[in-house]
Amino acid sequence: MIIKESAENYLETIYVLKNKNGNVRSIDVANELGFSKPSVSVAMKKFREEGYITIDDGGHISLTKSGLEIAERIYERHEILAKALIAMGVSEDVAYEDSCKIEHDISDETFEKLKEHVMKYTK
Repeated sequence: MIIKESAENYLETIYVLKNKNGNVRSIDVANELGFSKPSVSVAMKKFREEGYITIDDGGHISLTKSGLEIAERIYERHEILAKALIAMGVSEDVAYEDSCKIEHDISDETFEKLKEHVMKYTK
């Protein structure tokens, strides 16, 4: 499944906000990403049409199975990459910022080997 980086960022943000706050609305996503409410609304409409999210009558966003799979995959990459960078001596802020950039482009093979290494040598 190929999905654009911006879509991955949106889905990951929904995932993180849902885990942090319990409920997520478009305004929460807009505030978190620093995007305009209309831009986020357009994206949410597209994600709903593509089957990545559902939105209830109260405007609460939930990830569908396919949306959750993408969000969890990207979130795992983000966390593992940040841990690897921190273990190499990169400051936490820079590690998380850089991991956000790398998570979308790293190959599955490289990520899996990096993950094995991080899990073996870090706690």
